[in-house]
Amino acid sequence: MQAWQVHENGEPSEVMRLDDIETPTPGDGQVLLKVRAANINFPDALLCRGHYQVRPPLPFTPGVEICGETEDGRRVIANPALPYGGFAEYTVADAAAVLPAPEALDDAEAAALHIGYQTGWFGLHRRAGLEAGETLLVHAAAGGVGSAAVQLGKAAGARVIGVVGGADKVAVARELGCDVVVDRRAEDVIGAVKEATGGRGADVVYDPVGGEAYTQSTKVVAFEGRIVVVGFASGSIPSPALNHALVKNYSILGLHWGLYNTKNPKLIQHCNEQLTELAARGAIKPLVSERVPLTEAAAAVQRVADGVTTGRVTVIPGLTEGGAA
Repeated sequence: MQAWQVHENGEPSEVMRLDDIETPTPGDGQVLLKVRAANINFPDALLCRGHYQVRPPLPFTPGVEICGETEDGRRVIANPALPYGGFAEYTVADAAAVLPAPEALDDAEAAALHIGYQTGWFGLHRRAGLEAGETLLVHAAAGGVGSAAVQLGKAAGARVIGVVGGADKVAVARELGCDVVVDRRAEDVIGAVKEATGGRGADVVYDPVGGEAYTQSTKVVAFEGRIVVVGFASGSIPSPALNHALVKNYSILGLHWGLYNTKNPKLIQHCNEQLTELAARGAIKPLVSERVPLTEAAAAVQRVADGVTTGRVTVIPGLTEGGAA
């Protein structure tokens, strides 16, 4: 089978190599899956660079989120078991963690539903307790993780403010349903959010960026507000001033979604049921901005790493370079 392999760490476009390798053999408790679609996540770039919290042995295949097909023909979503990632024709996954793919979504959309939307659901509902009528601020609102949080926030009845970088991303954030969109490249984020909230600030802040975005969050979080820390796409990990959290009465909540796989996997199944129901009634629908063939996966991972994409970029092994499946 064909699979992208990383033989040394570095930038995705430089270290990912398309190879012919043996189809993986499932281990105990694992299943073989034919990859129908593999969604690209920022952690895929971190895996290539050797900067992710999980460091599979070299060589490995990146791709942490797929829609696949079981040997008996069931359509499922799963997180591949590294080193056999999803940017390949076949992968393996732990059988206990395989979930049914929502019928309302096509393969690319289903592949994009898993990590980003589960992270958003856990962050907004399990960690922050977002309530209808509250104001939610989402950083990188036009990106893969942010766009999921925007849709989930709107589905929960929140007023959503999206922060993006650039006019093209402003348009995407508006289409996603943001009530207010702030272009951090053209506007003062702190001033704009305060103006949009009448000086009160946001009840919940969803931050997959870190760095300056986190600093801005602390300036605009409301009394008894909650900042959910879900990642550091900026490459800068902030050091919170706890005295500031004390005097402003806000909470800083960490979210590592992957921990639920081992700590409480039943919650992941419950979350998938909730997301499937939301998808069935059209309340959420992953924004898939690009569908690329397997041969273009390395370049696509690099674009995601560089932060120049909107929504989700998904690799379709059955797609030809001309765009036909």
